[in-house]
Amino acid sequence: MTSKRPYLIRAVYEWINDNGMTPYLLVDAAHPGVMAPPQAIKDGRIVLNIAARAVNQLSLGDQEIQFLARFGGVSQSVRVPVAAVQAVYAQESGQGMALPDEAPGHALPPRAEEPDVPPDATPGGDSARRGAHLRIVK
Repeated sequence: MTSKRPYLIRAVYEWINDNGMTPYLLVDAAHPGVMAPPQAIKDGRIVLNIAARAVNQLSLGDQEIQFLARFGGVSQSVRVPVAAVQAVYAQESGQGMALPDEAPGHALPPRAEEPDVPPDATPGGDSARRGAHLRIVK
């Protein structure tokens, strides 16, 4: 499966905007591929205001977040790999989402396949090996 990280970032970004607040990203500035002004980096991290009024040409892509922003009055290009984003949150309330570290490759490791066992193939017709199922409870 592909990474859910870019989808979560976009969803929380939209939720913050819909509530009239300012979306911020907390980024691991040491992550490979991060392009941001060095003067804005503190303790290996950078906090970026990605509100529409603060940036131009914002692109929340599946692999990378890109935009133009002013730092010290100078417009600069910023590029952040999605994997470098540690959190997306509202500046005013702090509400948002911290994102866990992802394994390289952005995909889940392959699952071992379980043999396809018919329900009556196990002793007593035990269906324990069939996997999860849903039951309607009224």
